[in-house]
Amino acid sequence: MARRAVGGTGVKAARRPELRLPALERYEGGGLEPDGDYDGVEFREADLTGQDGGGARFMDCALTECVLDGARLSRARLLDSVLAGVRGVGTDLAGATLRDVELTDARLGGTQLHGAALERVLIRGGKIDFLNLRSARLKDVVFEGCVLVEPDFGGTRLERVEFVDCALKDADLSGVTLKDVDLRGAAPLEIARGVDRLSGAVISTAQLLDLAPVLAGELGIGVEG
Repeated sequence: MARRAVGGTGVKAARRPELRLPALERYEGGGLEPDGDYDGVEFREADLTGQDGGGARFMDCALTECVLDGARLSRARLLDSVLAGVRGVGTDLAGATLRDVELTDARLGGTQLHGAALERVLIRGGKIDFLNLRSARLKDVVFEGCVLVEPDFGGTRLERVEFVDCALKDADLSGVTLKDVDLRGAAPLEIARGVDRLSGAVISTAQLLDLAPVLAGELGIGVEG
């Protein structure tokens, strides 16, 4: 089925998650377990600091106002789930799978998502500092109304990814592969590295003018007068 183009540019729009969570059971356990299986569970205001849920599966779950400082969730699978108002520093989600997930109003720093796979994910509101997405795969992902400070997309593949009313500050796009990526809603759009990798993305005329000095420097063009 043909997809809707964004603003008539020919860029295919991202598919957003369509979540309908069932009635959830309040989580009363003592902590996360490696390779644990959580189905239809709500974690509300849980302090998961330093806990190890590596390889765990979260299906139809909600994590609401949880603390994730140093939580180890590498290789975890988050499916058809909502994370609302979570906060933490150094959360490890390396190699994780996020599919049909909404992340809203998060306050995160140094989150590790390198090598992860994100599909039909909406990241709305909040602020994420030093997000590590190196060598990750993003497909049908929307960043909306959020602030990303020094995100690292090095070597990442982005397909049908949209930035809507969000700030992208000092992003590292080294070695990225872009396909149907809409950057027009990023304000500011600041690229620290990898401006030469923008093929496959669409930007606005104003953004092009802002990036002109960086582009000229990348191409070795001297600008005088």
